Amino acid sequence: MKHRIFILGAIFIYTNIVFAEVRLPCLVSNNMILQRDMPAKIWGTAAPGENIAVYLEKTPTATSPSTGVEKFKTVADKDGHWELTIPAHQAGGNYNMQIKGNNVCYINNIIFGDVWLCSGQSNMETPVSRLMSKYGDEINAYTNPDIRYVKIPMSYNFHEPQTDVLPCAWVMLDPQTAQNFSGVAYFFAKFLYEKTQVPQGIINSSVGGTPAEAWISETYIKRFPAAENALRMMKDNNFVEQMQSLNGLAAKRWGQIADSQDLGINEHIRWYSPNYDDSQWAETHLFDNSWGKNGYAAKNGIFWFRKEIDIPQTLENLEAKLFMGRIVDADSLFVNGIYVGSTSYQYPPRNYTVAKNILKHGKNIITVRLVSQSGTPEFVKEKPYKIVFGNGQEISLEGAWKYKVGAVMPAVAGNTMTIHYQPTGLYNAMIAPLRNFNIKGFVWYQGEANTFNYYEYFDLMNAMIANWREDWRRPQLPFLFVQLCNFMEPAHYQQNSAWAALRNVQRLIDEKIDNTAMAVTIDIGEWNDIHPLNKKDVAVRLGLQAQKHAYSQEVNADAPRYKSYEIKGNKIILHFKDGTDKFAQADDLQGFYITDRKGDNFVAAKAKIVGKTVEVWSEQIEKPVQVRYAWANNPDLWNLRGSNGLPASPFETE
Repeated sequence: MKHRIFILGAIFIYTNIVFAEVRLPCLVSNNMILQRDMPAKIWGTAAPGENIAVYLEKTPTATSPSTGVEKFKTVADKDGHWELTIPAHQAGGNYNMQIKGNNVCYINNIIFGDVWLCSGQSNMETPVSRLMSKYGDEINAYTNPDIRYVKIPMSYNFHEPQTDVLPCAWVMLDPQTAQNFSGVAYFFAKFLYEKTQVPQGIINSSVGGTPAEAWISETYIKRFPAAENALRMMKDNNFVEQMQSLNGLAAKRWGQIADSQDLGINEHIRWYSPNYDDSQWAETHLFDNSWGKNGYAAKNGIFWFRKEIDIPQTLENLEAKLFMGRIVDADSLFVNGIYVGSTSYQYPPRNYTVAKNILKHGKNIITVRLVSQSGTPEFVKEKPYKIVFGNGQEISLEGAWKYKVGAVMPAVAGNTMTIHYQPTGLYNAMIAPLRNFNIKGFVWYQGEANTFNYYEYFDLMNAMIANWREDWRRPQLPFLFVQLCNFMEPAHYQQNSAWAALRNVQRLIDEKIDNTAMAVTIDIGEWNDIHPLNKKDVAVRLGLQAQKHAYSQEVNADAPRYKSYEIKGNKIILHFKDGTDKFAQADDLQGFYITDRKGDNFVAAKAKIVGKTVEVWSEQIEKPVQVRYAWANNPDLWNLRGSNGLPASPFETE
């Protein structure tokens, strides 16, 4: 009997091996775009030893008849893995593909063009849907099937590089699919298509909040002892599981208690009801956040706000958009007692649709339930707070509101450890599986999460760039990246700023690592938002660098880049990189600071353009040793630009 069971089991195993289906990685799928002018790999799995045939045929059109079927063959290895290479093709399409083994896989609507791997943290991840208030008309009017996009789902693995990503799909660009595109990637692809007429493909493998360490392989992370030891910790599955179970537990319990104690949802008449009597509530201005503080200390919990507005008859029953700026931390919005939307954390813009027939002629009540788990709760200034009706008319929601505390709570404890921020995890799961897919170059938007260790960032990026170029077997593959933009309260003076220091490190990456190129964005951030809406100018500046470095086009892509200095008397003479030393006219240069002790005692300096140099001095400094320019989280006074209008990169002399 045991012998018979063994034979049946062996037959079952053998049958599954012999008749294993051909399977393809997620990237090799309908609507994909393959890198033009280079051999392209097609790969997958099948039964060991299985014969694999790939047939590629261009779809005939009235102006471009079929050129016949191209056929390629290979055999799966002993582990069932197979790959083959199809020869280089010029830009264009469309093509269909069949992959035959024990079964047949069909891939339709393939084109050849230029493929870019876009990665980084939340400013790369920020979707077009968040940008509609700024670019809605442009996005809704644009369709282009020659722009293709795929978003790699977040996943991590601390043990080894993976062979495939989580399920995802290529899509063609139209106003609907555009909503899920990365905003930077959307405008980058659109810009390059308009400049080159070459189809553009975007692989977006980015995750919000992530440091550079998460995107570096184990081999390269060994250069960094602390990160390597963090990875050793993460290789213990039991440890990771325990951390995962702890993460969010405090916030979940906090929410349960807060909801159970919130008078606003537990009283007989709920506080969002239009029939609720708020006559005894206190009054506050929308931007006066004293309600959220006990003196200098933050007050956390649940806060309710109500505002009465009057709607003229001409606007009654129209669909409208309710803009509530940005709120720290979370919110739920009600209009006349009807729920219209919520946001669970502080960064996204609050743009809610108010359906027809909700807003009535006469008195209307807007209610906000604000949840503050930690930090100081507030309605962030200089954001839109208004109702915009379908006919374009607006009603402001700024000014006086009534408010009442629903529940007072302690600050919630943060995550014990954010698992997917740890070294190598994202590389293994979201970069390594892409290595067979040929690309034109990399686009990187990250750095915010590394300001705490800015002193290590150059080495981290040097390792990561070398790592990725080695993976794609192309040591000069273009690496385009974005310098940190201006953020936080505007500063009229020089700050000892980690953000400024990291920008300077990014400048050194651009200067010292071959075939890298930086887009300077010191002028297009928002003081009150770490995710500024102006992603178009970011993309255009990246696009200019792509034209120069990836397409070898003669374009004026660079802002002024500091190169070296010399000291003459009480002045420091600044020299700039060749080709970036033509300046826009500025009679009174600002943003320069000078010191006679390295790294200390900086004072505001006078500066002027002299030919291709900038002279910097101060009557307070007799023997200067160092200069800084635009050195703050959000420098307010600076005006050095190139003749192309692009702003000079912040810097400090060595």
